[in-house]
Amino acid sequence: MMNTIKHKFVYAALLLVQFYLPRTCFSQNIDLCNKADNSSKIVVAGGSITEILFLLEKQKQIVALDVTSNYPNETKNYPSIGYVRNLSTEGVMSMSPELILAEDDIGPPSVVNQIKSLGIDFRIIEEEASSDGVIKKIRCVSKIVDKEKEAEKIINNQFKPQIKKLEKNRKKIESKKIKGMLVLSMRGTSPIIAGGNTSGDSYMHMVGLENIFKDVDGWKSITIESIIELNPDYVIFPNKEMHKSSDVNNLKENPFFKNTKAGKNNNFIYDDGMAVLGFGPRTISSALNTTKKILDF
Repeated sequence: MMNTIKHKFVYAALLLVQFYLPRTCFSQNIDLCNKADNSSKIVVAGGSITEILFLLEKQKQIVALDVTSNYPNETKNYPSIGYVRNLSTEGVMSMSPELILAEDDIGPPSVVNQIKSLGIDFRIIEEEASSDGVIKKIRCVSKIVDKEKEAEKIINNQFKPQIKKLEKNRKKIESKKIKGMLVLSMRGTSPIIAGGNTSGDSYMHMVGLENIFKDVDGWKSITIESIIELNPDYVIFPNKEMHKSSDVNNLKENPFFKNTKAGKNNNFIYDDGMAVLGFGPRTISSALNTTKKILDF
């Protein structure tokens, strides 16, 4: 029981660090999606890329993962290289990778530069926080690991129908001018919310919600007065386990929300943090499910 609670606390803390800190992004001049010469031993730094490799059934080629790679459950059986934004060259290279696949917020920069200098096939996958961006990421990774045909079949059969439904629902929600907010953390006296230029803001755009804090730049702590004044219709929490174990079990009566439309109507939406904010394969279905909850079907 204690190990389960500790695991949930660690996951919540990592989620907070993962999305709260500013991203340090790296660009590359080469075609980063070219097929790799050797993808037999892959080290992954980034949960969305791990999910894509499992989707493409390339998990047997993975030799190590970072700690944000926590889905599916089998990921817990792999060696860890640490946290994606705070890796060490020794930790990564000790896994003897033939290929390193990383999200674009990999760090620190000194380690990124060291690894690049070693001549290892090292791909930093560009991030675009949208449905199209998820598809582009899947296609890029599939090309690198020689799974293009399999990826296109999954995209056509699974993701394109979901995106079509999502877009239809998004337009309905936008037309109703429904307001929302996304809360990353309820720890302390002030919630940390998604302002503009965040993955949370992009997620709300995907589902058609107007982000009441879109004029706030980044992830910020806000006051109870600002929430009441802007009066959200819906509140999204991207980590239900974190909130289950906190002191906000009864959000409807929480002073931050009880005088808002969301609180009065119990309009709180929960989903896994990486599903909402990771912009991997699960983000499209997560967004679609959120639109269904908002439209009440």
